[in-house]
Amino acid sequence: MEAHEVLEQVKSGKMTVEEAEQFFKREPFEEMGYAKIDSHRKMRSGFAEVVFCQGKRDEFLLEIFHRIYKDEGEVMGTRASLAQYELLHKELPQVTYDPVSHILKIEKKDKKRSGLIAVCTAGTADIAVAEEAAQTAEFFGANVERIYDVGVSGIHRLLSRLEVIQKANCVVAVAGMEGALASVLGGLVSRPVIGVPTSVGYGANMGGISALLTMINSCANGVAVVNIDNGYGAGYLATQINRLGVHDEEA
Repeated sequence: MEAHEVLEQVKSGKMTVEEAEQFFKREPFEEMGYAKIDSHRKMRSGFAEVVFCQGKRDEFLLEIFHRIYKDEGEVMGTRASLAQYELLHKELPQVTYDPVSHILKIEKKDKKRSGLIAVCTAGTADIAVAEEAAQTAEFFGANVERIYDVGVSGIHRLLSRLEVIQKANCVVAVAGMEGALASVLGGLVSRPVIGVPTSVGYGANMGGISALLTMINSCANGVAVVNIDNGYGAGYLATQINRLGVHDEEA
C-alpha cells in the first residue's frame, strides 16, 4: 500500500489515525530471516519489488509472493518455471503464468495504462526476451506496442511499422545475431532506444556477446544497452522513460 492510499483511507474513515501511524512507523523492510522484503521501494522509486524466481526454494518463493501481494495488492515474478507456477497456483489461484516470458503475476483489475512503448525484435527467436520487457512495462502501467520479426535482413518489414514506432516515448530493440536492430532504430526515431542483446545466434555470437558489443559500439545517437537477455531491465527502464514522456504531455 502506498502512502497516498493510506492517507485517502484515513480521510474516508476506512482506516483510523492509529492504524495509519503504525503503517508509517514500519521498518523500511520486512525481516523474514532468509530475505528482507523492501516494503518502501514503491514509495522511493515508484515501483514495487519484483520477485526473481529462478533458484529460489519453494517455501521462500511462496512466502515472499504472499507478502508482496498482501502489501501491494499485486505482485510479479520473473524467470519462473512451470513447476513454480503450479506451486503458487495451489495457494493463489489468481496467479497467471506466461510460458514464453516465464513471468508469474497477479495484477490489479482496475489498472490504468498510459503513454506508449514500442518493443521490437529482430527475429521470432528473440520474442521470449521481448515479452519479458513488454509484460514488465505493462505491469508497471505502460501501453506497449509489439513489433516482432523486423530485423535488418528484411528492413522493409521495419519501415512498414515506422509510423507507430516513432510515436512511442521509448523504443526497446531486442536482437541476437549481430544485434544491428538497435543502431538502425537509433537512426530513425527521436526518442531513447534501449538495446537488449540476446543469446540467440550461431557460434561466433558467443552467447550474445557479439550483439552486446555491436549495441554498445553503436554510432547511432540515443542508444543505451542493458545486459544480455535482460528483458526485465529494459522494460523497467523503458517505463521510467515513458513516465517522463507522459508527464511532459500532461504539463
